[in-house]
Amino acid sequence: MRLPLCLLLSGALALPCMVLSAQAQEQHASPMNQEYHQQMSRMHDEMMAAMNEQDPDRAFARGMLAHHIGAVEMAQTQLKYGKDPEMRRLAESVIAAQQQEINQMKAWLKAHPAK
Repeated sequence: MRLPLCLLLSGALALPCMVLSAQAQEQHASPMNQEYHQQMSRMHDEMMAAMNEQDPDRAFARGMLAHHIGAVEMAQTQLKYGKDPEMRRLAESVIAAQQQEINQMKAWLKAHPAK
């Protein structure tokens, strides 16, 4: 009985330290890393929120919309900081392709409001 209790207490005491460590790492991250972390976090939150839709088509459209917006934001960060010509061209093509699909999904969602 004592061992499981000790393990549980050890884990509970370590959790705040792990959270603080992750926060400290993000605070010391470069501006580029901070942008990528913020973009990924926002994209993940919006994709997960979309999964609360009762309509499967709206869930798909909202989830993919968040994913595409995240891809465009990451590509913009690549253009802001990246130097490699191949990756810069890829970022430009991602922005062009994803923006068309973003516009399509926004129009579809507007035409198909939640019931």
